Amino acid sequence: MRSKWLMVVLFLSLAVNSGVLVTLGYHYYFNASQTPSAPCPMSPGDSHLYQSLGLSKVQLSKMEPAAQKFHGRLGELAAAMEQKKKTLITLLQKDSDPVSIENLRKEMAIIQDEVQKEVISHITELKKILDPGQQQRFFDLMRKSMIRAQSPE
Repeated sequence: MRSKWLMVVLFLSLAVNSGVLVTLGYHYYFNASQTPSAPCPMSPGDSHLYQSLGLSKVQLSKMEPAAQKFHGRLGELAAAMEQKKKTLITLLQKDSDPVSIENLRKEMAIIQDEVQKEVISHITELKKILDPGQQQRFFDLMRKSMIRAQSPE
């Protein structure tokens, strides 16, 4: 009788340990198969919005180059805008003529317009990669992100 109980306990222990090993193996494989993305400076937490959409490897292979190109271009525009801001401060400090200040303001507006065009173009490009369900989730995440950005903290 005693050996029967010992066999049952050993069998249950083996089953539990096997289950734990299979679960750990599954999670390791699942996490290792996901390719990490470059962080997004525009999204909270240094991540891309699309990372939570459950993209396939094919979709990710299309998404990564588009994101890198987009963020590279945004970086260029941000650097140009920062330079214009510094120039504006200098002009304002020196009591420059209003025409120079207005011309600089127009240049800054052109850069901001370029940023908006890039964002719209990027979103249009991404929509082609996503299936309808992913598109819905993407736009829901964008809405939440915009609401969070607008709310005072």
